Amino acid sequence: MSRWRPGPISIIVFVAALLPMCELMLPQSAHITEAVRGVFLYAILALGLNVVTGYAGLLNLGIAAFMAIGAYAFAILTCEIYPFQFGFWPGLLLTLPIGALFGFLLGAPTLRLRGDYLAIVTLGFGEIVQDVLKNLDTITKGTQGINPVPAPSFGGSMWTADDEYKWYYLLLALMVVVILGVRNLERSRLGRAWFSIREDELASRSMGIRVERIKMLAFSAAAAIAAFAGGISASMLSSTGEPSNYDFQVSVLALCIVIVGGIGSIAGVLVGALVMIGLNSIVLVKATAALDALGIGAQGNVLLSPNNWKYLIFGLALVLAVRLKPHGLVPPRIERRAS
Repeated sequence: MSRWRPGPISIIVFVAALLPMCELMLPQSAHITEAVRGVFLYAILALGLNVVTGYAGLLNLGIAAFMAIGAYAFAILTCEIYPFQFGFWPGLLLTLPIGALFGFLLGAPTLRLRGDYLAIVTLGFGEIVQDVLKNLDTITKGTQGINPVPAPSFGGSMWTADDEYKWYYLLLALMVVVILGVRNLERSRLGRAWFSIREDELASRSMGIRVERIKMLAFSAAAAIAAFAGGISASMLSSTGEPSNYDFQVSVLALCIVIVGGIGSIAGVLVGALVMIGLNSIVLVKATAALDALGIGAQGNVLLSPNNWKYLIFGLALVLAVRLKPHGLVPPRIERRAS
């Protein structure tokens, strides 16, 4: 009988679950749970991108567009100024089929494209979604965004932004649910078809795999997960924000998380989110606060403020990660065996 050994995903989730309890023993200046919530959110978004790019091998540069669609769909379905008002949980669940529908609408005319051409089309789709959301101001409120977006409520009490640990564990739980869903897809017959297409599309066709249909399912699944992340983000921030919040930089950041962590690796996505988001929202922020506490004068000094060097550090981290770990920090098992 083989002994069970905890994998990297189990270890990451276990450490994340213990973090708030460990924080209670530290001073307020050392707390990072609020920043880690952003790590969870981007991990969910990158898990969706990992399905279409990591599993099916389709380069999607417009994943932020589906996040925007999910955020605005959730707001329209739940906000008081609209007639629907489904509530938090029904509205959040409805972002999944809505995102899948838009993924289908994008994928249907474009999946015969490959490589750079597909990437350009998805990039253009992301820009189109932003412009549409800005110009449909009678529905989307234009650049103002929709607010207030309702938060979860349990036992008749509505959560607020002050319920830091409640939000933390909710995001952790939702991330675990998405991980389980993606893991089941990975191990399913559909997942094996995605891997087959990624490795050799022509061989997949010769084996009887309906390539266009399988690609469509990858696009729809990724869009559904990204829309789900958008709904969570809108509720957590109590607003959709303006459409430019879901620009090309969000898509690139999600792609960097997948590449740095390990293309096709769920554990790699979690590590990549921690590295890429944690570097910006935790390490650099705490370093700036530490320099200010030491009286070095980093607050007004361009050269001494770590925040002014974040893009340099960010780019350097990307170069080193890709150069030293070409398969990612936590590569899939196949690449790990090959190396």
